[in-house]
Amino acid sequence: MSKRYYEENFKKQLVNIYNQGNHTYRELHEQYGVSPSTIRQWVVRYNNTESFNAKDNLTEQEKELIELRKRNKQLEMENDILKQAALLLGKK
Repeated sequence: MSKRYYEENFKKQLVNIYNQGNHTYRELHEQYGVSPSTIRQWVVRYNNTESFNAKDNLTEQEKELIELRKRNKQLEMENDILKQAALLLGKK
């Protein structure tokens, strides 16, 4: 099954229709063919940050965790380089 792409305007329209309170996720699914879980995800994301992008919807802890993992990986690489350099210098 391929991943479907929806235009941002289409997503906004569905979110606005849902936010009016007259339709359920299931009703919108039946009308527009988008799964209820996808519509729910759009509604939650857009209502929180007015963005559908997952990166814009990360908590501060999630953002910090990503940065710490990047930093950790960088330090591990630097450590490996220093170990290799020490081995080379030790052989001379």
